[in-house]
Amino acid sequence: MITNMELISRLVLAAVLGSVIGFERERLSWAAGLRTHMLVCVGSALIMIVSAFGFADVLGNDHVVLDPSRVAAQVVSGIGFLGAGSILLRGEIIRGLTTAASLWSVAAVGLAVGGGLYTASIAATIIVLIILAGIKPIEKRFITVKQRRQLILLVERGSMTFHSLHEALGPASPRVKQFVMQQSDDDPQIDEVMITLNRVSSLEFKAICEQLRALPGVKDFRDNGEPA
Repeated sequence: MITNMELISRLVLAAVLGSVIGFERERLSWAAGLRTHMLVCVGSALIMIVSAFGFADVLGNDHVVLDPSRVAAQVVSGIGFLGAGSILLRGEIIRGLTTAASLWSVAAVGLAVGGGLYTASIAATIIVLIILAGIKPIEKRFITVKQRRQLILLVERGSMTFHSLHEALGPASPRVKQFVMQQSDDDPQIDEVMITLNRVSSLEFKAICEQLRALPGVKDFRDNGEPA
């Protein structure tokens, strides 16, 4: 049986490690932020401690076998309800999967701390933090940018608004990342509309282009400044 000081130390370490990951999520204003991650990590550590040491007084009885891994397995599956609560569906875009995965990872960190695997728990926290904070800029630069397309439309003045564009695109409207409208330098009766689409496949982009071409009032249509 571990000492009271060791028990408290494990819970405190779990709170600290959970807060490190939670702070990164809190910084981006996600629903599951600092306190949620800390609670998950401390709770998982406590469950593991109870599973491993909470039944020590009955181990001396005949036919009593302790298997701490069974409780750990239930934590891994049970944490799913928190992860599901952090996942949001906005139009056709699903957001929150990374936060759900971070909650699942924090639960694992808590179990490791509760089991006394300090090196593994600290190393896992560092790796998770690198994945969340360090990989994202690389992903934005080399992956997300390649899925971003920009269109320039010349339309009759007042014939297009942000609302009318969303209505016209329907289910594809969440792909619109940026909408900028300005008066054309060549003709005061023409508006120049720049639309930035995010995370679109080639087929989606082609379908969106066809929808935009068919809109009333569209005089000219260019993809990235080139005729389309």
